[in-house]
Amino acid sequence: MPQGAIATGSTERSRPAAKPARVPHVGSGRAQLSLVEHALCPLDPVASLRDHLVHGTTYGYRDRKGHLVMANVRVTCPSGLSAADEFTLWGLLALTFSQQEPSTEFHATPHYCLRQLGLIESNGSKGGRDYRLFRETVRRLSRVIYENTGFYDPIRGEHRDVAFGFLKYSLPIDADSSRTWRFVWDQQFFEFCQATGGGLWFDLDTYRRLDFASRRLFVLLQKVFYRSTVSPTFDVGRLCVDVLGFSRTVDMRNLKVKLARCIDRLATEGVVRLPTEATRPQELFVKQGVGKYRLALTRGPYFEGKRGKPAPLSAEESPLVDPLRSIGFDDVAIRRILREYRPHVVREWADITLAARERHGEEFFRKSPAAYFVDNVRHAAAGTRTAPDWWRELRREELRRQREADREHLADVAGTGGAESEEQAFRAYLEDEAREAFQQVAQRLTQDLIQHGKSREDAEESGKYMARLHFLNRFRREHPEPHRDGFERLDVSRLRNNFGQ
Repeated sequence: MPQGAIATGSTERSRPAAKPARVPHVGSGRAQLSLVEHALCPLDPVASLRDHLVHGTTYGYRDRKGHLVMANVRVTCPSGLSAADEFTLWGLLALTFSQQEPSTEFHATPHYCLRQLGLIESNGSKGGRDYRLFRETVRRLSRVIYENTGFYDPIRGEHRDVAFGFLKYSLPIDADSSRTWRFVWDQQFFEFCQATGGGLWFDLDTYRRLDFASRRLFVLLQKVFYRSTVSPTFDVGRLCVDVLGFSRTVDMRNLKVKLARCIDRLATEGVVRLPTEATRPQELFVKQGVGKYRLALTRGPYFEGKRGKPAPLSAEESPLVDPLRSIGFDDVAIRRILREYRPHVVREWADITLAARERHGEEFFRKSPAAYFVDNVRHAAAGTRTAPDWWRELRREELRRQREADREHLADVAGTGGAESEEQAFRAYLEDEAREAFQQVAQRLTQDLIQHGKSREDAEESGKYMARLHFLNRFRREHPEPHRDGFERLDVSRLRNNFGQ
């Protein structure tokens, strides 16, 4: 292996030699395997929590022939990013995949998220500061663009050049609203995390107790020790800078001190095992030359036992419990509702009911919010009722306000006066506001083309292209304001190439 390279994986297909400890389904984190190979941002918050942050790093992996290849990573963070934000990213991923029917959309109240992640007490108390910090973290994560020239694609079983975001969000306009927040994961990122071999579960309680540098080492070792009792031989400099996120300006002597603290902390948790009780972490460093050191770590007792995938959240732990309680249901009724109806139906009509109460008041309901909800859910489950137009308009208004706020912020950051291309805005529209409707139209057009003799591949391509033309016109009707503000118009002839799958 060339000097300075870190390669913790081969082709990612090796059979596990050992299994990490079982983690509980409540209080778990879920990380994406390629993302734990490197730091997403500098460890120092002074350097990372700033506008215009572009974090670049590298890591090594072995290709199918055993050759070392270096992956180049670029993380663009218009609003900055901190190591603390990773806790929210991994936590929200875990909550999403713990649902009975995980999908790219995750709906929950902020109180539910903070309670499940252990950031507030479960006694119902509401901390304004916790909510504000959570909102700020979600906003930063939503603006990240991740690029990697050697990302392992667990779906195709190969390393590829990729670019994606993490998530988008939609929040109620009223900050005091009891309605759920809507998190929409980037489709490609979600698929990578969902695929077998694409993500790993870890104990969030252990993660929470660690300092930020030790957290990153802990998650990396969670991946490494899944396959082997001894880690690869790490280059200390690259491990400290590229994986843990310490500054490149720190000299080797101090990097060794910082890394030794992380190892000692993980040894206390049982994550790594030192050769003897008298061994100090500093004794693990093996000198390779002037300012060059290497070390290998041994799996500790923390990983003894069987590894189990966290079970889906129970009815009592569902993110739908909070909004149903706000409507007026007791726990017995909530369990019955969640047992009898599909989650997406309950979620949508709970939001409609709460939005109706906040927008129109109690006089909107003939009997009560609970009766209104039950009647509509029953008809919606039978396919005889759809969401009201006023609610769809409300959601569009919330999305519009969010886009305006994002555009103003990015304009301040970039100093461009708020100009962006219509192409960017249309992409966001297809990925968020019009996602479900677009998929339905594209599927219908595809089936029509197949019935008229086209091959499935050609039908899918043509169906999506025609659906995009339809939704581009719809986008321009519903969002005329961008064209008055100096947006660069989207060239229709580029639709097939720019929005192809």
